[in-house]
Amino acid sequence: MPGARPAVDRQLPILDEIFLDHVGHFVREPQSASRALGRAGFAPTAISIQVAPGPDGALRPTGTGNVTAMLARGYIEVLFKTADTPLGRELEAARARYHGVHLAAFTVADAAAAHRRLAENGFRVRPLVHMQRPVDTGGPPGTAAFTLARVEPGEMPEGRIQILTHRTEAMVWQPRWLSHPNGALALTSIMIVVADIEEAARRFARFTDRQTTPSPLGQTIELDRGRVQLVTADAFARKVPEVAIPSLPFMGAYAIRVASLGVIGDMLKRAGLRTRRSEQDLVAIFPEELGRGAWLFAE
Repeated sequence: MPGARPAVDRQLPILDEIFLDHVGHFVREPQSASRALGRAGFAPTAISIQVAPGPDGALRPTGTGNVTAMLARGYIEVLFKTADTPLGRELEAARARYHGVHLAAFTVADAAAAHRRLAENGFRVRPLVHMQRPVDTGGPPGTAAFTLARVEPGEMPEGRIQILTHRTEAMVWQPRWLSHPNGALALTSIMIVVADIEEAARRFARFTDRQTTPSPLGQTIELDRGRVQLVTADAFARKVPEVAIPSLPFMGAYAIRVASLGVIGDMLKRAGLRTRRSEQDLVAIFPEELGRGAWLFAE
């Protein structure tokens, strides 16, 4: 299992690299969530409905759709139910537990190889799936395509934890979507509150094929780009006392690198969002439409 490596600065991984690719809010409906992203200074994309091939090869709705805020490195996703499918029902079940972030996705160069590795490491895996969604290009219609390696429900109880390979980088990271009024540049980490730090750390280490190291808040998995922070309820309460933990496990916060804390702090204040400056970052509580949790902005 590889140890920590120097962080890389590219959108997609090569060889055996693994990146923190995106996080996902599960919401009731996309319009208000998109407006909430806009109030926080992000430039959200248009609403898109996701599809996947059925047994006969015809494209069918997966049961979810999304809105994204694409960053120079990684992105934020907002997911909502579009149809009564297993995936749509999973989203609703997660939202019933709490409204907020329920997805953490890691990207690799070869999702099929990751799928095999997960099975070899003792995870019950779902079949490899090829998904796509229409993309607004400002011209002819485009398609974003990706391959997903997912585990069965309960294998990663923290949420929808998955590994994917992007097939259409130019469609997903269009330059026109990468500039945000708040100066957001990159997704750098996700903070997950768990009941048993040691057990979760061992499992995430097997899932990501990366080692864990102790941190002031719990355990950290350093990826080739980005990190996963596993923390106790007490540690999270000290870090983000404004956010009550609804139940465990809880994806309570994620970190975004920005160009200027001064710029984003002024913008969030004008938008009426609750913020607090700490020694390390600017803590900003999610708007209600995005659920329970917080952004941790840092330069």
